[in-house]
Amino acid sequence: MPQESSQQPKQQPHRVVLVVDENSNPFEMSCAIEVFGLRRPELGRELYDFRLCADGPVTRMRDGFFTLTGVAGLEAAEDADTLIVPNRPDTETPRSPRVLDAVRRAHARGARLVGFCSGAFTMAEAGILDGRRAACHWMWAESFRARFPRVGLEPDVLFVDDGDILTASGSASALDLGLHIVRRDHGAEVANAVSRRLVFAAHRDGGQRQFVERPLPDVPDESLAPLLAWAQERLGEPLTVAGLAARASVSPATLHRRFRAQLGTTPLAWLTGERVALACRLIERGEERLDVVAARSGLGTAANLRARVRRETGLSPSAYRRRFGPAAGEAVRT
Repeated sequence: MPQESSQQPKQQPHRVVLVVDENSNPFEMSCAIEVFGLRRPELGRELYDFRLCADGPVTRMRDGFFTLTGVAGLEAAEDADTLIVPNRPDTETPRSPRVLDAVRRAHARGARLVGFCSGAFTMAEAGILDGRRAACHWMWAESFRARFPRVGLEPDVLFVDDGDILTASGSASALDLGLHIVRRDHGAEVANAVSRRLVFAAHRDGGQRQFVERPLPDVPDESLAPLLAWAQERLGEPLTVAGLAARASVSPATLHRRFRAQLGTTPLAWLTGERVALACRLIERGEERLDVVAARSGLGTAANLRARVRRETGLSPSAYRRRFGPAAGEAVRT
């Protein structure tokens, strides 16, 4: 009698489908491909099964820069675990009824929906954002509110994670939201690896402002990169904003201004975010002693660690370990 295999069935990668509609922005399409579509042999496993689809065989991209051909039809959206809805600059032009129907069906069957930049207009037209939170580009905030008053628009943030519906405010924040999704799906360690591959800035959370209004300085501020690299090597030490300013040979007020200008956040918020990310990586690598994780990440106490990790990830440290720890990773690779 043949023996039963002790191995578990191989888990299929999460399927992400991007819908491209007439006059879609190519930049956001490229962001989705970079984050979800590229193979990552350095990680030893497939993160996502990514596909493009469109309503017709030929799709004219924004301003006629080029046309897209050779992608799947809208039927590909029916199997998506995550559906990225189309965006485009002419927000007043109605979307294709077939595209809107595909979005509604995906939402009805429980797929996760993602919108970049003006993608919130697509979701709102489909009628799935009523009573939900969303982000869109600040230039369209007034128009969006006038057309969709039942949507809880948050006009100043980079992106909004409302559970099964996620929206990013602008073009560059598509990368922020994409990396946030990778972090949510696969943990901080994998998200950092993807970020390094992109040579993209460190984590910016969704609550940061889209833009900072400031006068153009006479002399551009120097890059914060050397200071950030120095601090990231010393997160477990008692770093302070005053200490960071002294390291950069500037006043705390000047350092605060440079962080706002270059990162869109404050020095303290950046430092806390980096410490939480390090704590998550330590948990993923198998460290179970919360007091050790708190000390090595600079979060101080296990109580502060629990509060910060829950605020950042929506999970307690123990739940985070079950989802992203070594045992979880081994189950995925089996």
